[in-house]
Amino acid sequence: MELDTVNAMSAKDMIGRLGFAYTAIGDDFLVATFMVDERTRQPMGLLHGGMSCAVSESMGSVAANLCVDRTRYACVGIDLNASHLRGASEGQINARCTPIRVGRSTQVWQTDLYDDRERHLCVSRLTVAVIDRP
Repeated sequence: MELDTVNAMSAKDMIGRLGFAYTAIGDDFLVATFMVDERTRQPMGLLHGGMSCAVSESMGSVAANLCVDRTRYACVGIDLNASHLRGASEGQINARCTPIRVGRSTQVWQTDLYDDRERHLCVSRLTVAVIDRP
């Protein structure tokens, strides 16, 4: 799938409205960026943990669905775990999503968030179920 297509799919969803954009797609990774600004900060002025989780859920779901025949299957999140390692109050955030396991019935994807100085902000793991399309 092309980068423009993936970005168009996300343009009107929650993270798209928060300035999130995919920047690279490879055989075993997705890369995206967004800014820490008034849309993505929590009341204390730091990157909102919910944004980190939404990024992980979105990237893992997109990546998982790119690995299946989408005419027959859909991948849906069933578990999300996130560890927030450090805060960020401004700047660009870079996110990279990679597979841990791509199986027939479940997949596990890891998303790592870094600030613009390459400091690790968050590591998360999304487990998805591969289900038959109705």
